[in-house]
Amino acid sequence: MMTAQTAQQHQLAGGLAVEVVETSSLGDRSYLATDGDVAVVVDPQRDIDRVVALAGRLGVRIALVLETHVHNDYVSGGLELSRLTGAEYALSAEDEVPFHRRGLTDDEVVDVSDRLRVRAVKTPGHTYHHLSYVLEGSEGPVAVFTGGSLLYGTTGRTDLVSEDDSEPLARHQHASARKLADMLPQATHIYPTHGFGSFCSATQAEGDSGTIGDEQQNNPALTLARDEFVEQTLSGLDAYPAYYAHMGVKNAQGPAPIDLRAPTQADPDELRRRLEAGEWVVDLRSRKAYVRSHLAGTISLGLDGPMVTWLGWMIDWGAPITLLGETSEQVATAQRELARIGIDEFAGAATGTPEELAADRAQLAQLPTATFVDLAEARKNGGADGLPNPDVVLDVRTNNEFNSAHVTDAAHIPLYELKDRVHELPAGAVWVHCGSGYRAAAAASVLESAGRDAVLIDDLFGNAADSGVELTHGS
Repeated sequence: MMTAQTAQQHQLAGGLAVEVVETSSLGDRSYLATDGDVAVVVDPQRDIDRVVALAGRLGVRIALVLETHVHNDYVSGGLELSRLTGAEYALSAEDEVPFHRRGLTDDEVVDVSDRLRVRAVKTPGHTYHHLSYVLEGSEGPVAVFTGGSLLYGTTGRTDLVSEDDSEPLARHQHASARKLADMLPQATHIYPTHGFGSFCSATQAEGDSGTIGDEQQNNPALTLARDEFVEQTLSGLDAYPAYYAHMGVKNAQGPAPIDLRAPTQADPDELRRRLEAGEWVVDLRSRKAYVRSHLAGTISLGLDGPMVTWLGWMIDWGAPITLLGETSEQVATAQRELARIGIDEFAGAATGTPEELAADRAQLAQLPTATFVDLAEARKNGGADGLPNPDVVLDVRTNNEFNSAHVTDAAHIPLYELKDRVHELPAGAVWVHCGSGYRAAAAASVLESAGRDAVLIDDLFGNAADSGVELTHGS
């Protein structure tokens, strides 16, 4: 089963077109550029069947597969796509890899057809060997695939190589952005890989499309002097997912083909054994369904949010995982999402309602929920209708989010650290919140698994102040 993708086709000058392949769960985009007969694919995700199907619908032959850099946030499908289609595979000549590829250098041109060619441009910053690719037609440059270099209103983060390299790479990033702006016409379309929620983005990207001219007006790399840009970039960097440490290694070694065979089915007794052993058993349903009924000890990470990012960040790498879904389609979707970050093996899977998956009724649990209005009332009156007193208010957002504004006297443990730090929380009932409710649901399930009484504040943090909750601004 393929996850749904939004078809976006951009018609460009000279009869060229760019198809956007969204991977919204990871905040990334891949691209297929074509002249109507042959195609170039840029930064494909590991599940290449989406790209192959797209090429088939368009009736084009994939002739070239490009990587802008050795990716840190997902396992690439480029090598396997090249093997499957016979397309040439290319990345920076400076990236030392054990597999066959064409090594490209700065300003090197690849003629894909009489109407389509690609020019490699060295743009270090996100990584030292990063390349951007200028798409050129009969009328010259029409688009540039910028990977983790120039994004919409921001740039790629510069601390993924190492913390010590963050500042020199930020200086490179500033120079690379200006190099692109200086060499390309203002009407040149920009197609970045990151910036749609990916933690590879230095800051939240702005907008969904843009040109070189647009970025010259609002991108800090093009509006700020170098030192000011470097200072701003470094000061804004926050933690990034722990699984990133494994992605670059896999991509540099040459990723194995994706394996989407269904996991072994686990029966209710097996599920109970795994839960009693403290294994990761992940409930893929929405948090609305989870709070009504779930197996005690399961972790709420619904497919209606960035499940793959948070599960990959929270687990100990290599820990056994069991997937629970209402349907086999949910399990298959989760399996595909997790394969994109290199999680290929599962302890098992099961489908059905909690009542159907429970070995006995004692396993079934519910999770109380509240709003920020309830929190304000409970703090004022010592409790809210049917809910325990909020002895602890826990904020599980990121450091930058918390430092910007937070509930006064709230404890702060980012979600990705919670399972190892539950013991730091004071005794009593824990009311937990995030920015929207998704991470808080995961946190509440972690707390419940640790034997704590938890209340999920299923509300937007933006509603807190108007609900009467006192906030503290700034760190």
